[in-house]
Amino acid sequence: MSAKTATLIGATGLIGGELLNLVLKDDYFQTVRILIRRPFNLVHPRLEKKLVDFSDNDSLLVALDNSDVVFCAVGTTQKKVKGDQAAYRKVDYDIPVHAGRFCKMVGCKIFVLVSSVGANSKSKNFYLKLKGEVEDEVETMGLESVHIMRPSMLLGERKESRPLEKIGQAMMKVLSFFLPSKYKPIKARDVAKAMLAASKKNEKGFFVHEYDEIKSLSR
Repeated sequence: MSAKTATLIGATGLIGGELLNLVLKDDYFQTVRILIRRPFNLVHPRLEKKLVDFSDNDSLLVALDNSDVVFCAVGTTQKKVKGDQAAYRKVDYDIPVHAGRFCKMVGCKIFVLVSSVGANSKSKNFYLKLKGEVEDEVETMGLESVHIMRPSMLLGERKESRPLEKIGQAMMKVLSFFLPSKYKPIKARDVAKAMLAASKKNEKGFFVHEYDEIKSLSR
């Protein structure tokens, strides 16, 4: 076991939950730190929990100190923010961008971020434009190693009920044979596996991984 510390933002989400389970079962990291907004019941000898006010930059900065790798799998939905695009942006843009900047400040060398297939800061689609803006901003930060994951529709069981998403998942499974590879649905666990694998690669640079690369890393 190395003396490294992995910090995870978004541990209660679909990908983040899968990633947390994987990292805790892997002895590569001595400490696994999760940044959470509210109490989290899981107990593990290597798990360190930090309650963070993500709207408070100092709170986030202090929580990221001594991180060797930061995984960011945070995200919200239009339903959760009741269609408020400003509130959506505070989660899907502000948190990963601030996390990336603070990685640089505390000397963390590796930043692994979940984005989305089709992310493009010039898109007319609010969601894809937002994801693209995050990617563009992170790329300018000068971090030693950045891995961007761009999955399409995620497959897996969420804690909250999303009936329309389940219907979409079923349809996408049927249609996936006809889709270009980068638009194929992918298991959240495979994305998590790819994130963990990417964090262990001794590569400097800015890397974007879509379906084929994510599947390759997950193996």
